[in-house]
Amino acid sequence: MTRPQNPIYCQLNDKLRELIRGGEFKAGDKFLAEREVGERFGVSRVTANKALSNLVAEGVLEFKKGVGTFVRGGALDYDLAALVSFTGKAEAAGKKPATQVLTFASLPAAQAGTEVLGALRVQPHDKLFHIERLRLADGVPVILERRHVVARFCPGLDRKASKGSLYAVWTERMKLEISGADQVIRAVTIRGADARRLRVGEGAAGLLVTSVGYLSGGVPLWREQTLYRGDAYEFHNRLGPIQTARPAAGVLLDLKQN
Repeated sequence: MTRPQNPIYCQLNDKLRELIRGGEFKAGDKFLAEREVGERFGVSRVTANKALSNLVAEGVLEFKKGVGTFVRGGALDYDLAALVSFTGKAEAAGKKPATQVLTFASLPAAQAGTEVLGALRVQPHDKLFHIERLRLADGVPVILERRHVVARFCPGLDRKASKGSLYAVWTERMKLEISGADQVIRAVTIRGADARRLRVGEGAAGLLVTSVGYLSGGVPLWREQTLYRGDAYEFHNRLGPIQTARPAAGVLLDLKQN
């Protein structure tokens, strides 16, 4: 069965995002008007308006009444609908990305704890890479990552390679096919060493994303806990066609156990 194409305005959204990611428009720049989008891509003004409105709703663009539409700066966004590297998102937001590798070690899975063992479906003697990274945008730390990776799938991974985009290393250099990730998002307070690393005050608001990433066939590749500065990130969810959309759902925790 032939897979149906995305609606025209969705295809147009992707093309408009590429203008920003490619550097033609940077954070703070005035973006194309409805008429200009229509002329450049050969679409109606109704379609152009729908695509621009969608990017405004996502936080990529900002509409200023009487002035025009601008590429939004400030907070980085985290797209829940896709696996996108930090490097790409930072550059799209007009910021210079950088990475500090705090820890890179090979260890038996038993040392990672039972949660990691279960999530990655490995045996205690299997080797994992343990990676801790601090991600910076324009020199400001915004993300603290702690990740365990199943070593047998990426034997060439080393400290130097882990300084860049791991997604690029896995998919381009190692030719791994990543199918997606399961994520759980929690609001947390940032304390102690984490607060010092992220340069925020004790008890500052943060978002903790725990994720398990999979290769094709549903085989786990990594388990990660990523701590985001609450003042630096916005989380966005894009709801697709009704056949495939799965809205974000809230789960009420048993507070008596916390």
